[in-house]
Amino acid sequence: MTTLAFESSAKAASVAIMRDGRLLAQYYQDSGLTHSRTLMKMAEDILKNNEMTVADIDRVAVARGPGSFTGIRIGVAAAKGFAWGADIPVRAVSTLCAAARVFASDGVTAPRDSVIIAPVMDARRDEFYNALFELKNGIITRLCEDRAIAGEALAGEVSAGEVYGSAPIILTGDGAEKCAGIFDALGAPYSMAPQLLRLQCALGVALAAEEVPDVSATEVSPVYLRVSQAERVLAERAEASKK
Repeated sequence: MTTLAFESSAKAASVAIMRDGRLLAQYYQDSGLTHSRTLMKMAEDILKNNEMTVADIDRVAVARGPGSFTGIRIGVAAAKGFAWGADIPVRAVSTLCAAARVFASDGVTAPRDSVIIAPVMDARRDEFYNALFELKNGIITRLCEDRAIAGEALAGEVSAGEVYGSAPIILTGDGAEKCAGIFDALGAPYSMAPQLLRLQCALGVALAAEEVPDVSATEVSPVYLRVSQAERVLAERAEASKK
């Protein structure tokens, strides 16, 4: 089974090809160019460089969110367009689950009985997109749903040992450094994922896709967790006009 995976939920974008659980290739780009310019071109290039065509792909995987509103829309649209044209299924995964999977795939936590992986993405407005996953004996278990949470609130959970007791906490994701600063200020314990495993990437999407069912392209939609800034402004204006 060959999977073409897309990840464009943050500043960087990536595309990967995985076959039967083995990574064949990954194209990662953090150039500052818009994903609308780079993502499909990256897919075309990675297929060409691996002497593959659309006919060699059995399914598409994509990070459906949370993350950048624009980035998620572009990634989901690219995956749906590719799947629709090739008449193949899609597997849409949580960006946060994908971040946890790519870290856990390295095996760096194997010596420990249990660790808690805490992917954090900068959601702005003093919040992070976050979920918590336990990694024990090579198995990942989700402990809470994807959410937008203040860094102080997450640090408070960690300090109080809520949900996961005394297991070590590992921060990963593109918001890890910012979140670590808040943890340091509040004295919350944590470890930092290695830099090369910290950022969201298409490899994590492909790995997470192994755990979700196939759906048709028409069934895939972005998951934002909260309304966009434009929607908030409109709601605030509408509320102000009533006064």
